[in-house]
Amino acid sequence: METFMRLYGNLIVFVYHCFDRIVINGYLSMLSRPENVVYFFHNVVGIPLITKDVLKQRTDDYQGWVKGFARNQNIPIQWAEKGVKKEEFVEPLLRRMERAKRYGVYFIFQSMEQGATLRSRKPKFATADPNYQVLSKCRSRFTHYYFYIRDPALGALVLRVASFLPFHTTYWLNGHNFIEVELKRSRVQFRKNDNAFLSVSNPKALQAAADRLSPQLIRQRLDYWTFVLGPKFSERERKAMNLHRFYAISQIEYCRNFIFKRHFPIRNLFERSCELGLLLLSADKISEFFGQRIRKKLKGKLHTTLERVEHGHHILRAYFKNAFVKQYEKFLTFLRGEVCSNNLADFHLKKALDNLPTVRQVLCEVTDRFSAFQAQTLNVHVDFALFQRLALPVVAGKSKIPGTKIHDTRLVRLMEVLLHSGRQMSAWRTAHIHQLITRTYNLKHYTLTQLRYDLRKLKAHGLLEREGRRYLYRLTDKGLKAALMFVLFHKRVCGPLAQSLFNRKPDPTPPVNSKLETAYRRADDSIQKIIDLLAA
Repeated sequence: METFMRLYGNLIVFVYHCFDRIVINGYLSMLSRPENVVYFFHNVVGIPLITKDVLKQRTDDYQGWVKGFARNQNIPIQWAEKGVKKEEFVEPLLRRMERAKRYGVYFIFQSMEQGATLRSRKPKFATADPNYQVLSKCRSRFTHYYFYIRDPALGALVLRVASFLPFHTTYWLNGHNFIEVELKRSRVQFRKNDNAFLSVSNPKALQAAADRLSPQLIRQRLDYWTFVLGPKFSERERKAMNLHRFYAISQIEYCRNFIFKRHFPIRNLFERSCELGLLLLSADKISEFFGQRIRKKLKGKLHTTLERVEHGHHILRAYFKNAFVKQYEKFLTFLRGEVCSNNLADFHLKKALDNLPTVRQVLCEVTDRFSAFQAQTLNVHVDFALFQRLALPVVAGKSKIPGTKIHDTRLVRLMEVLLHSGRQMSAWRTAHIHQLITRTYNLKHYTLTQLRYDLRKLKAHGLLEREGRRYLYRLTDKGLKAALMFVLFHKRVCGPLAQSLFNRKPDPTPPVNSKLETAYRRADDSIQKIIDLLAA
């Protein structure tokens, strides 16, 4: 990342890295195996015969509690419809909770999904124990409940609870929601849009808040909401079986965001990155990103692809086993590099929630190596559409001011006069500028009104500024560079090169004493080589 910042640091406002999407599975470890469930019903609950109705009774009790909870708390509950994105559907309700500064559950979805459960059946052959039942694991389709929660510490999160034993739970968290809560608590001003911070008054406080997301805090909040919204067990049952949740990371994303001052270089950088990524990201290079070795027996993917091309929002992905690193630009404001892991075993990491600090370190190094590779490939000239942007009109108040074009002779003359070295320390009066232009170029029909019109165009594009409230004008830093590009390219570079390319090319045989003419001929040769390469 140091190389990237050295190259483009002057274009970047701030950089931060944090966890993005975190998916956690919760298991009742003492009810995950059939033998544990048999002990629970026989020795704790006191039910000798575990039939289908006994298991169903637990499900009916919990489903009845959910409906009663939604009714008493006045929380909307409905079945999820096919093709409807749940997050977008509940977003207005979340915004309403935020405006009211309330916390808790604000919506419940019901969904029929595949999940792990237990099945009870009679043995195939008779046994001496009349209460003997075969209890086995299986997967079937049953009701799951999605609780949409606004938490005071973690922000917006989602809890999914399976309504059948062993009551597996799944949690969806987002690191940006946690950072938002922390920044509001610290009274740090920021602007957040669609899972990204576009501006912040204190970037160090933003990064410090991202680093404060700890497994202890996550476990504390998940235990609370699971106890409140999960299936109910009596105090005696919890103590007898030591019922508590084991949390395992199922999917995790870690992102590094580069927030730019202006949008003009982002698209060009990203397009160049996609081109070079598809060309240069070999299997060895991808394995270097992830810090792993390629073995003969490699399970999973190992390739680079460009996705969502048809939508115009390209995403560059490099896959390695069950993980991938991706990059995309959004809102023409920030460039994001992100690594996603669906199986932490690919990084030789354990999936327990306690290993979150190690996971942060490893995934942060992956994004760092990916940024370093891109900095090396992007250390080239990038297409900067300065002339194109200056040629576009600018809206100032209710008036529309035309753009400045490189072939506009009047503007080139004005810029050349403003670049006069003897007058750079002081500003210029309009009458003085008009006198110099007409005298230098022997103009008779260039009026003072036309000059004021040209000055207005330069001022609207940020190339010219006034000295306080006085009607004195001078070129800005941007204006100095743009004026040099206009004048030199128009008169010193483009003109002679175009003359030699299209009208008369100088004879290369006689020796040339001028260094400038020698440079022009070298430029001619270089242009001819490019033409030959394109023709080939």
